[in-house]
Amino acid sequence: LENTFRSVNIALVNELTLMCDRLGIDIWNVIEAAATKPFGFMPFYPGPGLGGHCIPIDPVYLSWKAKSHGFDSKFIKFAEEINKSMPHYVVRKITQALNTCKRSLKGSKFLLLGVAYKEDVGDIRESPALDIVEILCEKGAEVIYNDPYIPKMKIGKREWESLPLNKILLSQADCVVITAAHSCYDYKWIVENARLAVDTRNATKNLLDKGKIIKI
Repeated sequence: LENTFRSVNIALVNELTLMCDRLGIDIWNVIEAAATKPFGFMPFYPGPGLGGHCIPIDPVYLSWKAKSHGFDSKFIKFAEEINKSMPHYVVRKITQALNTCKRSLKGSKFLLLGVAYKEDVGDIRESPALDIVEILCEKGAEVIYNDPYIPKMKIGKREWESLPLNKILLSQADCVVITAAHSCYDYKWIVENARLAVDTRNATKNLLDKGKIIKI
């Protein structure tokens, strides 16, 4: 129940993120404002999708078990659909960001920062970053990554190694995508040296250089 509760509420805020994007509203500001209410509101935050070995999986087991007894769990299924769609939404935001620089996604070089499923862990299970990598590669992009917690990763038959993060690596990428907001990253320095940044975790919330930063 606890994992399903989180899955459903994360799906709700992810759907509101899609809505706010269409309306031209900053979802992070909306959540911050709602959280000023001293009771009745528990903040959940959007992201590039669900990861880990619990939240993306346990609700599906529960739904399957219920279905085996003739009960169709609509909330759980819809939450799964929304959460699984977020990597595709992130890629659409990346495409929009590139369009502002008059570049196409095909042939562009992307540097993903943090491929773990959440900040400050070395766990890549069910990480939405893997889906984002796959989608970008399918569309003809070049993808590299840095994650101090994940020295190597494999998707299908392809393997990647975490590259040392430096000014040259940042400046060579057409777009830097923050997919896990590790606390060890200096986001001010990252944005200063990147051409363009897509932030899926609101890690750059206190930075003023909004021209370079696209948030989901």
